[in-house]
Amino acid sequence: MNTAKDLFSYRKNWAHRFGPAPVLPMSRKEMDELGWDVCDVIIVTGDAYVDHPSFGMALIGRVLESQGFRVGIIAQPDWKSADAFKELGRPRLFFGITAGNMDSMVNRYTSDRRLRHDDAYSPDGKGGLRPDRSVLVYAQRAREAFSDVPVIIGGIEASLRRIAHYDYWSDKVRRSCLPDSKADMLLFGNAERAIVEIAHRLAANEKIKDITNVRGTAFMTTDIADSWTIVDSTDVDQPRCYQKQADPHYDPYTSKPDCSQQSDSAEKSNRQVVTLHTRPRGLDRTHTVIRLPSYEKVKSDKVLYAHASRVFHLETNPGNARSLVQRHGNRDVWLNPPPIPMTTEELDHIYELPYSRKPHPTYGDAKMPAWEMIRFSINIMRGCFGGCTFCSITEHEGRIIQNRSEKSILNEIETIRDHVPGFTGNISDLGGPTANMWRLKCKDPNIESSCRRLSCVYPGICKNLDTNHEPLIQLYRKARKLKGIKRIFIASGLRYDLAIRSKTYIKELATHHVGGYLKIAPEHIEEGPLSKMMKPGIGTYDRFKQLFDQYSREAGKEQYLIPYFISAHPGTTDEDMLNLAIWLKSNNFRLDQVQAFLPTPLAIASAMYHTERNPLKKVSRESEKVRTVRGARQRRLHKAFLRYHAPENWPILRQALKRMGRADLIGNGKRHLVPSWQPGGKHRIQKGPLQKKKFTPAKTRFTR
Repeated sequence: MNTAKDLFSYRKNWAHRFGPAPVLPMSRKEMDELGWDVCDVIIVTGDAYVDHPSFGMALIGRVLESQGFRVGIIAQPDWKSADAFKELGRPRLFFGITAGNMDSMVNRYTSDRRLRHDDAYSPDGKGGLRPDRSVLVYAQRAREAFSDVPVIIGGIEASLRRIAHYDYWSDKVRRSCLPDSKADMLLFGNAERAIVEIAHRLAANEKIKDITNVRGTAFMTTDIADSWTIVDSTDVDQPRCYQKQADPHYDPYTSKPDCSQQSDSAEKSNRQVVTLHTRPRGLDRTHTVIRLPSYEKVKSDKVLYAHASRVFHLETNPGNARSLVQRHGNRDVWLNPPPIPMTTEELDHIYELPYSRKPHPTYGDAKMPAWEMIRFSINIMRGCFGGCTFCSITEHEGRIIQNRSEKSILNEIETIRDHVPGFTGNISDLGGPTANMWRLKCKDPNIESSCRRLSCVYPGICKNLDTNHEPLIQLYRKARKLKGIKRIFIASGLRYDLAIRSKTYIKELATHHVGGYLKIAPEHIEEGPLSKMMKPGIGTYDRFKQLFDQYSREAGKEQYLIPYFISAHPGTTDEDMLNLAIWLKSNNFRLDQVQAFLPTPLAIASAMYHTERNPLKKVSRESEKVRTVRGARQRRLHKAFLRYHAPENWPILRQALKRMGRADLIGNGKRHLVPSWQPGGKHRIQKGPLQKKKFTPAKTRFTR
């Protein structure tokens, strides 16, 4: 793995003499009280300001403050004009723009594109306090307010839109948000390293346009220096033409490509583009850039979009990733390689900064639903090597697990115990993107830095993965022994395919860390959708459940697993959903909440949804087609199968069962999936748990 300068080894900016602020200022009055004449950096965010390390604006703000910079916060500004963006005056170095902890479109709309009326990251959960595509709007308003101040965009919304991407809400391919926002730079992934280096370089009077070599950043360019070797993306994954130029106009997936044509960029610069017949080897990665198909091409050609998605994801390992470039009109979006993961010491320092751990005082008694949920929880790690295709963690935090130390975690528990109002002795979570990947890693750093697998656990757990849960078990035990701590709960998502490698861990979990229910996510039971999700088969869930139930009984506790499932995921058929409904009923599950697949930008599953191709394999005109669920009625049907027990779903289910030739599942007996009648009059639904007698459908059971 490449090395990086220690995050806290920079010489501090002169303003460190002011010391840490009780909370970062949100008004000119607060700046005056701190003795500041200006802010060095102003962070604009779509979330209410909560000074807690689980909130991006607080974490980045405190990291910059620790470097000696004066940081102000503009939270949920009125975006109708630029006036709110002038509240703290002109920042000395730059505006930092983020939509907040959630993508603004995911935050505002359901998977059915319906408007949400609440927002967990706003005071009293009020919705509508941020604009759609907040990064674009905020960046443009900041530019209006002070046209000469650099604008840097970041956070999850910018990360997921750093190249041309399919936008579910408009049902079209949109440009990278960098040119649309008119920002000077985009930061993707965990941004601490990049933001600190950029702040120090700007403070040293470098121009933002000259800062082009920082990992985890993207910028616009019109030229590529001669020192760089350009590799066409089709050489990286599926060579079809041996004399092609960068971003060619011909179709690299036709059976007889015309290799004589040149790209716009090649025509203008007459640059020679390296020709490779196999996977690129022997090149200096630090001066190699891969040219993806242009925005104009992926917009008009779904196969090229799927190809670009595949190449993009093959270049996400910070140990071997190369720079990427994608033409937008007459300019290129240039993406440097992903940031180097944080060391344990750096991560400890970040989470031990002087957060007040509560909302800014200006909010008074307003409730902050997101803060209420995490105020007594602790983030112990970052990243996820699961590689689930529908998840945004890979594109944002990466696959390398970044761990905090045991000492730092235990110290934070004591900080919460001693300083957070309302603490009753219960820690609501020790986790992160996953509950049980803390300290799990590749056994060989050299293998890790050269690996191009999209998942360490699919289709099976990699033989090079260290799955030892003993350090996590010891952490749990030490946390429980701390004075004043009653219970330590685990609420983050659990990778049960890893957990079954350690019966001791499952026993520890079931005995001490479950409050009656444990949420896990098998997502489906059928191989079709599971193979497109990169999730393990249902047999793995069955083995985990057997052990969990066993250890719960031994502990004298009545505890249950609450499985999460996704409807309408690419690769899912109506028959798959029917089989899942049968499985749910046979296992006495009645789901209250269900999740319909939501295509988020850059996710592999989103590429499947848009292109009906499978980027997990080599992409061509003849490659595997992926069945997608698009129409509102079919999406509703798939959700209805998950809630087969709800009377409002019975009409659509009865129609579907008849169409599918499974009318034998309609009836009033225990072996039927849905009744033949609707509630009302003398027919009323009996409330209560399902019958204990095992459900067996009329026809042959499906196999798994």
